[in-house]
Parts: sequence; C-alpha cells; structure tokens
Amino acid sequence: MTEPEGEERVRYGVIGTGMMGVEHINNLLAIDGAAVAAIADPEPLSLDFAHHAVGIDAPLERFADHRDLIASEACDAVVIASPNHTHHDILLDVLASPLHVLVEKPLCTTVADCRDVVEAAADGPAGRVVWMGLEYRYMPPTQRLMEEIAAGTVGNVRMVAIREHRFPFLHKVGNWNRFTRNTGGTLVEKCCHYFDLMNVVVGVRPRRVVASGAQDVNHLDEEYDGEIPDIIDNAYVVVEYENGVRAMLDLCMFAEASKNEQELCVVGDEGRVEALVSESIVRIGRRADGIGRTTEHPVADPRVQFEGFHHGSSYLEHLDFLAAIRSGSPPAVTLEDGLWSVAIGQAGHRSIEEGRWVDIAELFT
Repeated sequence: MTEPEGEERVRYGVIGTGMMGVEHINNLLAIDGAAVAAIADPEPLSLDFAHHAVGIDAPLERFADHRDLIASEACDAVVIASPNHTHHDILLDVLASPLHVLVEKPLCTTVADCRDVVEAAADGPAGRVVWMGLEYRYMPPTQRLMEEIAAGTVGNVRMVAIREHRFPFLHKVGNWNRFTRNTGGTLVEKCCHYFDLMNVVVGVRPRRVVASGAQDVNHLDEEYDGEIPDIIDNAYVVVEYENGVRAMLDLCMFAEASKNEQELCVVGDEGRVEALVSESIVRIGRRADGIGRTTEHPVADPRVQFEGFHHGSSYLEHLDFLAAIRSGSPPAVTLEDGLWSVAIGQAGHRSIEEGRWVDIAELFT
C-alpha cells in the first residue's frame, strides 16, 4: 500500500479481537492511510489470532485490558468489537479520552445504556468522531436501493419489508452470544441492522412495534454451566412509524438453504425496488410500466478492496470513518442511530414477552 500524499497514517486500536475484531483488522489493513497499532482483549488466544492477522512481525502493542490501550497513546482511533454487554462500560472509558471511536452494533443492549453513552459522547472534544458501526447501510445493493428511493423511483414510501433467512448464530468466545442477558436478545443483537435500515428508508421515528417470535430449533441441545440458551431463532416484527408507513422483518435463523440470505423491498405509490443482497442485484418495477414489468441491475462498488463477511460494507464504512477523522466532519452514522435501532429490537422483545403492541415511548420513561 502507498500512503496518501501529505497525510500521516491514522493509528487504530481494536478492542475485542474475536471474529468481528479480526474482520475490522483485515479491513483496515486493506486501506491506505490506516495502520493497526494496538489490540486489546482479555483472551490471550484472541490476541494471538489478531496478531497473526496484522502480521506476527509487525509492530503492535498488545493489552489484556482496554483501559491500558486507551492510556498507551499508541492510537488515534479505536474500534470496539467486544461482546455486546461490554459496550456500555468500554464506550464510557473511550469517550472519556480524545480518541476517535467506531463501535460495532448494537450500540448497547438496552435503551437506557444507549442513552448513557449518547449523553457521554455529547460532552466530548470538538472534532472527535464517534461513529456507530451499522455497516449494512454500506452494502452496495442496499446503497443502490436507497439511491433509487431518494431519486423518487417508488414515489412516496408506504411499505418496507426485509427478510433474513440464514444460518444459526456462530460460536463465540465463552459462548456469550447464547444468552439474552449478554446480547440484548436476537432482535437487538442481529436485527438492529435491519431496524436501522427501516429508519433510514422511512425517515421518521418509529411509533410502535408488535412481534411474534420464539426459540423453536436452534441451540436447544446445548448447555453451558447448567443453562440452556434462551435466544430466539425466528420472528416476525411489524413497525409502525409516525407518518403511517409500516415496515416488517421476517427473520429465520435455521434457514441455511437459502439463495438470498437478505432481501429488502420498498414499495411506494409509484413503484417498487428490491435489493437481493447475496446476489448483488437490485430489481426495479414502476407501476406506470405495467403489470409484471421489471428491470434488474447488477450492483458492485469498485472501491471495495476487501469483501470480508459483509459484501464489502465494512470496508466502505471504514473509508467514510477515516475520511471523517481526517476532515473533522461529523459522523454519517451516529450513536443516536444506534439507539433507535436498539429501541425497536427491545420493543420487539417486550411485545413477544407480553403479547401486545409496544409504544416506543415506553422505553424512554
């Protein structure tokens, strides 16, 4: 790689070096002007994996405690990719420093904790970039879908439907992701991405949520320290927005045999646009063109230098994060965005538990 002319490298620290931490490292290694300078994780094996990703002979500082990384002055920016339930405390520690920060989804596991860190970030130094890692916004087919909506292709948006049919949750260190108390629940852990996309497409705040879901197939034969996992593996979630638009999520996590893991569809009064993410196709239909008439458009972003697990979206996200750091511009994805995506997930879980519509306002009182 060559360094951008006249610009020094931005030094990154990665806090949490499990699967997603290493994913972020691999993305950063592919970006001109970025350098991974430090890593932190209490698990020595996770540190070893991350060190090998950077290069075993590369200059790299290793820490068991994230607070030591923060104090080391080895970094200009940090990426938080630790388990969900640790985000709140780690973020508060990072936000007490001048470091730029990108935090992986979900922001926190509850609305209350999200509000804590949003408030802490507001008191930070001028020019410090605090970025919410909701990389599904950056998937090329999803970006094309949003461009079509902004261009008026569908007219006034009335309905949003998102389907994710995928494989079960992978194993994580200590199996922390098998329990709702650590993840916030499946609708927070996994689906905050989709609730964020709904919020972006609709453009106003969600008003109320109703959901039906259960743990029917996955992890029922597993046991950890005498506990059986309690994370749901399928759900339907309906979200009503303040402007009357409705959105729906169809989630199944025992559907490995699917051609498209993710499908997004937006319908307005003039047309319909859908993104088939796994196939990198956007399909467009306009009512004025007649019944059954659609066009398909393969989508790719030539800037992507590392595809990774998320179709190049993490790479594109990091390009924007780095650009914001260099320019001092505000983040394109904010902690408030993270808060509202968690709010829908938390409301969905409450709806499943209590069998009723849940007003979003309940979570803020």
